[in-house]
Amino acid sequence: MKTWKQLAKGVIKGEEITNEEALSILQSSDDELLELLHSAYLIRKHYYGNKVKLNMIINTKSGLCPENCGYCSQSIVSNAPIEKYRMVDKETILKGAENAHKLNVGTYCIVASGRGPSNREVDHVASAVKEIKDQYQLKVCACLGLLKDDQAKRLKEAGVDRYNHNINTSENHHENITTSHSYEDRVNTVDQAKAQGISPCSGIIVGMKETLQDVVDMAHSLKVLDADSIPVNFLHAIDGTPLEGTNELDPRYCLKVLCLMRFINPTKEIRVSGGREVNLRSLQPLGLYPANSIFVGDYLTTAGQEGTVDHQMLEDLGFEIDYVKEVTEKVTSS
Repeated sequence: MKTWKQLAKGVIKGEEITNEEALSILQSSDDELLELLHSAYLIRKHYYGNKVKLNMIINTKSGLCPENCGYCSQSIVSNAPIEKYRMVDKETILKGAENAHKLNVGTYCIVASGRGPSNREVDHVASAVKEIKDQYQLKVCACLGLLKDDQAKRLKEAGVDRYNHNINTSENHHENITTSHSYEDRVNTVDQAKAQGISPCSGIIVGMKETLQDVVDMAHSLKVLDADSIPVNFLHAIDGTPLEGTNELDPRYCLKVLCLMRFINPTKEIRVSGGREVNLRSLQPLGLYPANSIFVGDYLTTAGQEGTVDHQMLEDLGFEIDYVKEVTEKVTSS
């Protein structure tokens, strides 16, 4: 058996780890965790140095979703007491972009609940995106659900840089999480965005009663999908959802999952995403040795930690924020 460092050096040379090696990462002893993290960091540093990408979400449409995803507080099967509202106005979306700019965020993520957007909603988002690009030069990611044929094209023309649609879990486990749409529906949406020249973003949720092999399969599926950005979410089980009370994760296992994603998808943006605060807890800083990206601020219906705390964490680690600089004179003088 190769050491973790030997495995990492092989990955940097272009070698792919085997299924057995992938499982061994998740099954590794806690005594090996620091060595595993260091080895994953060697890969991360090779491709990204010590830079960290910051992302921020705005939830532009909350609840009111007909899908039956078991993890989601916004789904039709959820009784969680969340705020519900239809698409917010353009001024609210622009205000969120302004806040993202002030926090040195590189990617602003416009998210809306639902199976997929109406044409009117696509036009609404597209109009906001054009102004965001003009005023703040932020990278914009849209996450609006399943897309119709021409909607991806319209988003691209408006300036959307990236489209997010998570696979969430493995193909084998998918029907245990939702039955109102298929795994293929999710993959096809990512492919549809890619076909229009939009950078694909797709990730996972860990801790939903999946097997270790399911987690490995997720990582390999994202490699095949060629997702440029991979959000790794850790289940924050919300009361009122079918997965209420599920508590399978500990901080050390979460770190091993992040290492696995780096070993299998070495060149990609690996983002520590939803649930990091409640699952990684005091070990949050260690997540940025395999990962190179985080969300700042709140998530969709759950709170994150203060952005200033995240900035302090990065400073303490000696990492550098990687964000879009040199905004227009219009922004710097306003």
